[in-house]
Amino acid sequence: MKLNLPKNWSSLKETWNQPELLDLRNFLDSELTAKKIIYPPKELWFNALNYCSPKDTKVVILGQDPYHGAGQAMGLSFSVPESCKIPPSLKNIYKELEADLDTLAPVSGDLTFWAQQGVLLLNNVFTVEHSLAGSHQKKGWEILTKAILKTLNDERDNLVFILWGSPAQKTASFIDEKRHLVLKSVHPSPLSSYRGFFGSRPFSKANKYLKVHNIKPISWS
Repeated sequence: MKLNLPKNWSSLKETWNQPELLDLRNFLDSELTAKKIIYPPKELWFNALNYCSPKDTKVVILGQDPYHGAGQAMGLSFSVPESCKIPPSLKNIYKELEADLDTLAPVSGDLTFWAQQGVLLLNNVFTVEHSLAGSHQKKGWEILTKAILKTLNDERDNLVFILWGSPAQKTASFIDEKRHLVLKSVHPSPLSSYRGFFGSRPFSKANKYLKVHNIKPISWS
């Protein structure tokens, strides 16, 4: 399978050519050849990276794997196309946004406008099979995700990493909290949101940190 990283992420070329990631590409090729339905569409697998180069990234929000329902996944964590019903986790994110910033949440679940401002909406795993949550975990994507996070940690200063849930926190456990702001809470899923997500105020904390370091804040709403 010919699958090239975005040019702005060429520093990951060595990682992309590791045997484990060649295995990943072969796996994905075999899944598509077998006519399995994979989300998001192939042209959106690197959507998050296409919007945010390393130098343009201000905030990283790390998700788990893409939505596994038809028409939902768009290569940006937690985001769905404008025509889609807003999923429960994103509804809770919007509730916290409204309470945190005393503002109205977006009416659409499409978070492209966050990505356009430098919010890297990264999933730990980039693909999933239809109706099978977690089906592409431990196939190799996690190696690439860690390399992306390590690149940002090592090459940039004063980034904001928003890590919701223990999987995201474990994945990014190496982030240097002396050089970056790391905001941790439980996941916004309805199963856990009332155990510390609500009231965590990630949006105002992120913007306050960016302003202190003379970085243009994010217009979240």
